[in-house]
Amino acid sequence: MSTIDTLLMIILVIFLIFLILGGVGLYFAIKLGRAATRKAREASSKIAAHVNAMGTGEAAEVERMRVGLRREVSLTRQALDQATARGWSVGELPALVREVAEHAEALDAQLGMYARQSRATGATDHVTLERLRDHHAKLTSSCARIRADLLGDQVSQSSHGIEELRARTEIELEARRAAPDPLDEIDSLYRRPLDRNRPPEDPA
Repeated sequence: MSTIDTLLMIILVIFLIFLILGGVGLYFAIKLGRAATRKAREASSKIAAHVNAMGTGEAAEVERMRVGLRREVSLTRQALDQATARGWSVGELPALVREVAEHAEALDAQLGMYARQSRATGATDHVTLERLRDHHAKLTSSCARIRADLLGDQVSQSSHGIEELRARTEIELEARRAAPDPLDEIDSLYRRPLDRNRPPEDPA
């Protein structure tokens, strides 16, 4: 193989390497762009829900239900994450919270659709609205009960730890108290009869 062929081969290999790196970079750029777009849509949806919840009427009420439901799910996830990080026993709660979050996401979409239709037409579907309210109440109640159970378990665990700490503190403080010296006690017993038998001093 001549020198020119070797040089061309090296250039071709370098070009292929840069081509592969460029393709990988483009793939990750597209992936990150899609993730950023999704996050932006979620943020804009939350902002719109907060703004619309400030109004009056049934559409605003539905938007407030959406905001409250998202807050309940978020607080429940935080409580579960905190309990898991501290090593508390959570049982099947992670799977249960995921299921609650899935139902909450579906209900959020339904509430959003109802609010948009209500703002667009001004019509009220009382039957559907009552069902949405019922589903919302059940999901928020489930979230509150999960958090209450987690908090109760944590308080019980903390109470046990605090009581054990108090007992250890008492033991340590008792051990640190200086025990009386036996020689001092003997000397004190010896001095008592001498003090009693000592004649009173005459006043000057």
